[in-house]
Amino acid sequence: MIGLAVAPVVVAFVVTVLELTEVVALVFALSAGTGSVRHGALGATAGTAVVALAALGSGTLLLTLPETALLWASAVVLAAFGVFLFRSTLRTYRRLQEAAAGRPSAPRSVAALQFAGGFVVGAVETTEVVVVLLALTAGGAGASAIVGSVAGGAVLVAVAAVVHERIRRIKTAWLKLGATSMVLAFAAFWSGEAAGVRWPGGELVLVPLFAVSLLAVRLALSAALRARPPAPAVGASGGPR
Repeated sequence: MIGLAVAPVVVAFVVTVLELTEVVALVFALSAGTGSVRHGALGATAGTAVVALAALGSGTLLLTLPETALLWASAVVLAAFGVFLFRSTLRTYRRLQEAAAGRPSAPRSVAALQFAGGFVVGAVETTEVVVVLLALTAGGAGASAIVGSVAGGAVLVAVAAVVHERIRRIKTAWLKLGATSMVLAFAAFWSGEAAGVRWPGGELVLVPLFAVSLLAVRLALSAALRARPPAPAVGASGGPR
C-alpha cells in the first residue's frame, strides 16, 4: 500500500475544494435559464482534464505556459456570455411585466459559449491547483497530493449534485439576475488579473465585485424596461389578454 502523509493530503484537498468551487459556481451561472448544466459542465470537465493530463505528462512545461493569455481568454468568453445572459434576463423580466407564460430554449451560439466558458474556467482554476500539487510532488508527496485532490473533487461533485436540485427551485428571473452578475464579476476579476491588477484581499474581492455587478445589472434592467414599457392590455373582447 502506498504510504500517505496527512499534511499533503489535507493541503491538496483544501486547495482543490477552494479553487474548483469557483468552477462549480460558474457552471451553474452559465446554465442559468437554460434548464441544463450539461454544456457548461462538459466544458469545465474538458478544461480540467486537459490541464490535468498536461500536468501528468509534463508538469514543469505546463508552468511555462502564459497564464495571462488564459486569463484574458476566460475573461472575454465570460464577458460575451454575460451579454447573452443579460439579454435573456431582460426577456425574462419583460415576460414577467407582460404576465406572459413560456420560456425559450438556449440557442446554439449560447450553448457553444457555455461550453467555452466552462472550458476556460476549468482550465484556469485547475492550473492553479496543479501549481500546488506539483510543489507537493517535488517534495516527495506526489501520491498524497493526488489522493487529496481526487477526494476534494469527489466532495465537490457530490455537493454540486445536491445544490443543483435546490438551485432549480429558485425563480428563473432571480437566478438569471444573480448568474449574470456573477459571470460579469468573474470577467472583471480575471481581466484585472490578466492586466496585472493587485486586487485587495485576493479572490475575496469577488464579493464586492459581485455586489457592484448585481447593482449595475439591476439598474440596467430597470432602465431597459422603462425605455420600452409593456404594451397596454387589450380588452377581453378585442384580442389576446
